[in-house]
Amino acid sequence: MNKKHLPIRLRIDRLSIRFSKKVLRTIIVLFIANSSLLYAQRADPFRQARLNLVRNYIEAEGIKNPEVLRAMRTVPRHEFMSPGYRKFAYIDSAYSIGYKQTISPPFVVAYMTETIKPQKTDKVLEIGTGSGYQAAILSELVKDVYTIEIIEPLGRSAARRLKKLGYQNVHPKVGDGFKGWPEHAPFDKIIVTCSPENVPQPLVDQLKEGGLMIVPLGERYQQIMHLFQKKNGKLIRTKLISTLFVPMTGISENLRKIKPDPLHPTIHNGNFEIDENHDGKADSWHYQRQTRLIKNEAPEGKNYVTIENSVAGREAKLVQGFAIDGKKIKELKISLSAKITQIRRQNARNYQPGLYIWYYDGGRKLLKHPSQIGPWVGTSQWENVTRTVKVPASAKEAIVGVGLFGATGRLSVDNIRFEPIRK
Repeated sequence: MNKKHLPIRLRIDRLSIRFSKKVLRTIIVLFIANSSLLYAQRADPFRQARLNLVRNYIEAEGIKNPEVLRAMRTVPRHEFMSPGYRKFAYIDSAYSIGYKQTISPPFVVAYMTETIKPQKTDKVLEIGTGSGYQAAILSELVKDVYTIEIIEPLGRSAARRLKKLGYQNVHPKVGDGFKGWPEHAPFDKIIVTCSPENVPQPLVDQLKEGGLMIVPLGERYQQIMHLFQKKNGKLIRTKLISTLFVPMTGISENLRKIKPDPLHPTIHNGNFEIDENHDGKADSWHYQRQTRLIKNEAPEGKNYVTIENSVAGREAKLVQGFAIDGKKIKELKISLSAKITQIRRQNARNYQPGLYIWYYDGGRKLLKHPSQIGPWVGTSQWENVTRTVKVPASAKEAIVGVGLFGATGRLSVDNIRFEPIRK
């Protein structure tokens, strides 16, 4: 029978079969693709959280190097944290890893990594504090990473973790990082993730001519990132952003010339008058997010700080650390000037727009129930605010933070002061 004379029903049936095969192939392709995606999600349930972290807290805060961003999206930060803290792995904050040490916040890791301009041919020395996370990020970008962990138990666990995760170009050891690793010198780049008062001479000697080194320098709670380049055997210094790293251990910390005074907790640059590197950010305050230094019409002096956010849930804050002895200091009298503009509170579980003080014990464990001034919502002109808050007896150090904490609107502050009240 000629095809064109086939009964209409038969032709429709054949067309349906051909159409069904097409649909079936499409279904199979989609099934395989979705199965692969589901498998990837099961294999790495933190992947989406990591992508969100990079988008909202790394790219949004100015990190541009595409290879650094790729590494931040790739390295599983949760693997470098203890099981109890893994749910916080993709929040831009530092968390305890034991032995009074913390894993560095993701932005700080990305910032330090981008600043040294990593190249595929680089040999990098990294002085770590125990997690191995910074070394893992570097391993994605350079030829070899030599990482020295200061705390022996943390160094050993970091070495096991890096080996298990397959970072074959990372070479870890436990030791005094400030002595460097002379048998593998010179290094193209050096990253120091703990804060000395001055650059240790062995690290200067082991940096290649023309090489870059980034180090947080300064007092215990007042540190500034410095970028150094070695030229003609000497270091050329560039001041960067303010930062805060956890205490070192052992002789290096004990030999500090300027030590914190826990009996006289104080705020540095609480009137925001100092900006020595002219970057538009107040010195002595760190992890600044969506802040601007305003240079006119301040309630006191010349400057004040404005914190502004238009995207609900995004970070907008600035913080500062200080020492405090809760056994001797029973209360803190806090005063500041504040102005709020169209602040809309969000349904945040933890924090609302205001000033907070978080306290830590001698083991750097976060104590419950931070002190709070606020929440600040709505609109108001400049007001002087004073509040006296209790200090936990077990407090050894603290962090003060001022911000919107996910709310939208504009918060302006000036003249933040502490007055300790002894027991």
